[in-house]
Amino acid sequence: MNKGDGMNYAPVGKPDPVVKPGEFVFAAIGLDHGHIYGMTNGLLEAGATLKWVYDPDPEKVAAYRKAYPQAAAADSEARILEDPEVKLVAGACVTGDRAALGIRVMKAGKDYFTDKAPLISLEQLDAAKAAVRETGRKYMVCFSERLQSESAVYAGQLIEQGAIGRVLQVLGMGPHRLNASSRPAWFFERARYGGILCDIGSHQIEQFLYYTGATDAKIIASKIANYNHPEYPELDDFGDATLVGNNGATGYFRVDWFTPDGLRTWGDGRTFILGTEGYIELRKYLDVTREGGGDHVFWVDNKGEHYFDAAGKVGFPYFGKLVLDCINRTENAMTQEHAFKAAELCVRAQLQAVKVE
Repeated sequence: MNKGDGMNYAPVGKPDPVVKPGEFVFAAIGLDHGHIYGMTNGLLEAGATLKWVYDPDPEKVAAYRKAYPQAAAADSEARILEDPEVKLVAGACVTGDRAALGIRVMKAGKDYFTDKAPLISLEQLDAAKAAVRETGRKYMVCFSERLQSESAVYAGQLIEQGAIGRVLQVLGMGPHRLNASSRPAWFFERARYGGILCDIGSHQIEQFLYYTGATDAKIIASKIANYNHPEYPELDDFGDATLVGNNGATGYFRVDWFTPDGLRTWGDGRTFILGTEGYIELRKYLDVTREGGGDHVFWVDNKGEHYFDAAGKVGFPYFGKLVLDCINRTENAMTQEHAFKAAELCVRAQLQAVKVE
């Protein structure tokens, strides 16, 4: 796992199979973003069986098969979509192409599991919703900053237990390292990556909805800027937004591409959650200047101050729940409404953002 490069960050959890080998078969289509490796890890840890991989670029396929030799290289996308054994397709293609791929997958009778951001326009959102209604299949999203962070999972458990009362506000900071020279050309094209609030902002908006329990929200204000990368005129290197949920909870987040080279990981991701009876802080990927990794959870309640090192202790339960949801047609991992609402709010935040000159 490359902790210095967010694009190739592929968390590894602990095996927790919910099915037997061969009972739930999946395939990978679209390898443009390295998150496909983390998505694959999560499904394998849940006991799913990887059968196929397809991408137009044979080099990407070769690299994927080096990591997962059990995946046979398909000669076309159609080969996978026509295979009745495949129940789920995981994909991390170019962001602007994810909705179209998902619609093809669902119309082939399979569930779809995409990297964030799941889509980049309201038109794509409407088309994806229509395909879900038409096919009855799932359009699920890997919001990895919550789903593959043990500290974030543990925070959700604390909130569910009532540890800090009703959640009033979520503050998120999602800095990333740009590593511009290693990025593909599409990463700098607005029509293909969607903008910073749509892209890495999707993590923050999904977390806000999840931790607060809001089912809808309004974007009160949002901003984007290109402060220091004039050579990439369509890149947003900074963005922020303020939200108010339909339950009164508020949120603010900042995302940027300014992680300095001296940091040992790709970003110092932090989350602060305020409740009526306490608060939680997550230091997800490291504790600056201190040895060790991330997944630090701090919280304060009426009984005192608390700390928990969640690394290696919590796991990533989303993936097992997702596999069972696909089999049983339930919504325990994530509801379709939640996935689409997070996607919608990301797009709206980007569309109405003030451009800071």
